[in-house]
Amino acid sequence: MLTRALDFVAPAFSADTAEAASDAFFASLADLGASYLQTRIYQLPVSALTSASHFAAGGVVRRIAPETWRAGAAAFDYVCFENNPLLEPIRGGQTRYRFSDFAPREDARFGAYWEAMGEAGIGDALCATSYGRYRTVTSLHLGFREPDFAPDEALAIQLSGLMLTERLMEFAAPPGDEHEVRLTARERDVAAWVAEGKSDWEISVILGVSESTVRFHMDNARRKLGAVNRVQAVARLAAARLL
Repeated sequence: MLTRALDFVAPAFSADTAEAASDAFFASLADLGASYLQTRIYQLPVSALTSASHFAAGGVVRRIAPETWRAGAAAFDYVCFENNPLLEPIRGGQTRYRFSDFAPREDARFGAYWEAMGEAGIGDALCATSYGRYRTVTSLHLGFREPDFAPDEALAIQLSGLMLTERLMEFAAPPGDEHEVRLTARERDVAAWVAEGKSDWEISVILGVSESTVRFHMDNARRKLGAVNRVQAVARLAAARLL
């Protein structure tokens, strides 16, 4: 899974701007039918997070979409302002999800939502979000006309998306704001196995330790990396070429 994710995001790692990284990532997913991309670098509003305040935060790096998919168009305004279920995962600090996790296609309340999304060629979208210092957020929305992926494939795409948003976070960091993260050998070992999709029990067997010890090392790594969960921690390590 990690190898597959790295293949998707490798071209973005060598890009020298956030725009070029976004374009390179989108191109690497073209064979899988990617139809839409939006990347953003912005600061989370201090006031209540609403559709209006989220949009006003701006920071769009790249939007690859039909020319008609822009503010002022009826479909765009509907999903951004009138019926925007994607504020929920942001409020919860989630790092990866699908549009359909929060707007189930079988729910009649979202019929108009998916009709509007269809105008942008989005049958569903995989999302990745990184949370950094000073309320900085970097996000990716990657749309597909027919996102019928096996669970491992979807997870590899989302993990690669998180690596991209971690790369975007590097562009967002003020000059001189770099700080070295030092993990112990065991913390790095545990994180590497998490990146391969192994469960705590499987890692405990591989390393010959208890499950609680596995969780202890992974939680230490997560805190040192400033990640909100272990998936972001793995993406942060991979983006820094530490896995």
